Amino acid sequence: MMQTIDVSVKPDFVSKYKDGYPLISKESIKNWDKVKEEGTLLNLLDEKGKFILKAYHGRQNKGYGWALSTDKDEKIDARYFSKKFKSAVEYRKDFYADESTTAFRVFNGEGDGVGGLTIDYFDGFYLLTWYSLGIYEFKEEILEALKNSVEYKGIYQKKRFDSKGKYLNEKDDFISGEKAEAPIIVKENGINFAVYLDDGAMVGVFLDQKDVRHTIRDKYAKGKTVLNTFSYTGAFSVAAALGGATKTTSVDLAKRSLPKTSEQFRVNKINADTQEIIVEDVFNYFKYAVKKKLLFDMVVLDPPSFARSKKRTFSASKDYVNLLKEAIQITKKGGIIIASTNSANFSMMTFSDFISKAFRELKGKYKIKERFTLPKDFKVLDSFKEGNYLKVVFIEKIK
Repeated sequence: MMQTIDVSVKPDFVSKYKDGYPLISKESIKNWDKVKEEGTLLNLLDEKGKFILKAYHGRQNKGYGWALSTDKDEKIDARYFSKKFKSAVEYRKDFYADESTTAFRVFNGEGDGVGGLTIDYFDGFYLLTWYSLGIYEFKEEILEALKNSVEYKGIYQKKRFDSKGKYLNEKDDFISGEKAEAPIIVKENGINFAVYLDDGAMVGVFLDQKDVRHTIRDKYAKGKTVLNTFSYTGAFSVAAALGGATKTTSVDLAKRSLPKTSEQFRVNKINADTQEIIVEDVFNYFKYAVKKKLLFDMVVLDPPSFARSKKRTFSASKDYVNLLKEAIQITKKGGIIIASTNSANFSMMTFSDFISKAFRELKGKYKIKERFTLPKDFKVLDSFKEGNYLKVVFIEKIK
């Protein structure tokens, strides 16, 4: 077990931590030079030496650690993590009982009490994702706790950290139990998805978009032509096709998107040859669509927060307005644009302002139909609003 040291919180940050803010920043601590190794436990004290909370040191994005407990005497051991996991499982009992959904998030970092760690469930298999060396130092205690808290077929892991905070590609992400088939077929609201637990940083489907896919299939897709940009493995396209879309077009720059999207159609008994799957820079495709005067009933925009290709760099906070303007031009009047971002750097209000600016600059009109944030299994804290990173808006183009 790592050592525990006392650190002093600067007065301006005391009330913030007392109110439940979980992310520990370097600038909030007076004597941070005392903190050396990741995984070190920290007792945060106010200016009078009074205990505020217990945390651990782990570098993740802009943070340097996460809160763990408001009990100074609490031991951060397997029993501690077991309590967290059992509470998380109980919160998601409806997901476990739903036979139409066999893939969901079981433990969502700070939302479930331990920042820097997520656990996803895939039809009996559990996938842990470590976001810092600091939380990884508790690996043995966490694995013991998980094994004591759930029944499982097998356990896998992803390490999303190194000295630069990037994904550590292991030769084998398998930890224990039985190995999963490649792929395993999971369900989400009755939709099948091919998932690979041991094939790089991503598994094949982003679970935080389940409510959006459900809504596309059941409310918006029937009889529509759909353009899915930054399509990854085509999950939105599959949902649209199952909802009765007349045709889907999936566009992504990654070469793997073609076989991966074809596979997702295939496991849902949809002939991929009846759909269009294009390996191309999305912005080049927009130019092509304008030139050919292509118009779609529905356009899905789900870009990464930040991406760099050989010819361009995309940042959601800087470039989303222009992305929307591209989409507006190839959306039919009365059509739907589904604008999505997983950027935690701005709020839903700011995102709504992006939409307003894009239409205003094109002298267009629109109506907001629906908004989505993270689904129930991605539990978030009221005291940590940036943890609710997902923002999705269904926009009707009126003019």
